[in-house]
Amino acid sequence: MNTQEFQLQVLPVKDKVFRLAFRMTGSALEAEDLVQEVFLKVWNGRMELQGVQNIEAWCMRIAKNLAIDRLRSSHWKTKTEEEPLVLEAHTANPYQLAEQRDTFDHIRSIMNQLPEKHRQVMELRDIEGLSYEEICEVLSLTMPQVKTNLFRARQAVREALLKLNKSEN
Repeated sequence: MNTQEFQLQVLPVKDKVFRLAFRMTGSALEAEDLVQEVFLKVWNGRMELQGVQNIEAWCMRIAKNLAIDRLRSSHWKTKTEEEPLVLEAHTANPYQLAEQRDTFDHIRSIMNQLPEKHRQVMELRDIEGLSYEEICEVLSLTMPQVKTNLFRARQAVREALLKLNKSEN
């Protein structure tokens, strides 16, 4: 793989890799470092890319593994920063924006309480839009495991939101 092929095939996944790394580490700085590490590993292993069918899933798997390694290492510090979500709504009024923000915060809070596999599968499918096959490859799970984890994650989020809505009414 030459530089041009690398730019065309690998670099377009950098935003997805960053978002995955950011969600796993909770730090934009750590996520940026991980993205650089991922692309360095991919570039150094570019001769292996000929056997890879899905480069995006391969990059996501490397990012996931690096993030887990970093979280396990004793050198990694706890969350260093929190970046606010910017909701873009051109026609929403301030009330609607506040309601959207609250709903998103509740969902994020609920998702953070899910078991790790459930949360990862839900983020990759519902936020990143990866296919079931790509999720299988990224997380080293079977198709039934991915579908079961996704079902249970969505069910837990739904139940928690219903419970929250009942308590607010």
